[in-house]
Amino acid sequence: MPPSRADARKNRDLLLAAAREAVAEHGTNASLRDIARRAGVGIGTLYRHFPTREALLEALVNANFDALRARADSLLSASAPGEALMTWLGELAAGSATYQGLPESIMNALADEGSGLHAPCVQMRVAGGWLLERAQQAGSVRPDVTVSEVIALALGLAWAAERSVEPSDLAARLLSTAMYGLADRGRSL
Repeated sequence: MPPSRADARKNRDLLLAAAREAVAEHGTNASLRDIARRAGVGIGTLYRHFPTREALLEALVNANFDALRARADSLLSASAPGEALMTWLGELAAGSATYQGLPESIMNALADEGSGLHAPCVQMRVAGGWLLERAQQAGSVRPDVTVSEVIALALGLAWAAERSVEPSDLAARLLSTAMYGLADRGRSL
């Protein structure tokens, strides 16, 4: 919950802005001291707002997960369920590649119920599950594919793309290839 005092809110906002920059540059293991320095506050102020690295990451990615859940809702009415799923998985992969190391952090959070990121990750997975179910009902995706598998696939593609020297559209090209493999036999996306 954001602090109520104006100066505390300002410090929190400064810390989040500095964290976005530092994590984009150095990945999820960016120096917390560097983040505090960039924000112009002491390390104690950082820890008062974010007692752990995971709490800081949670604050950074929560807005992205909210957007992904909303996007899944909007895609549920798409006329081509397989394409809607592919669009959403592409957006998941792109968002996960924003911060180096984030795909691994998301996978770990999905498996760790004690993680502060667990609940938002699970909500995001549920939203993706609705899209997968709709694509399966339409015959666009094999019925034996699980939402955990397609989430892992998108995060794996994000991980591969962040480490590649290939063009920036590598994740999209890999996703297209993967979706071909997920397609129900005899049907297309």
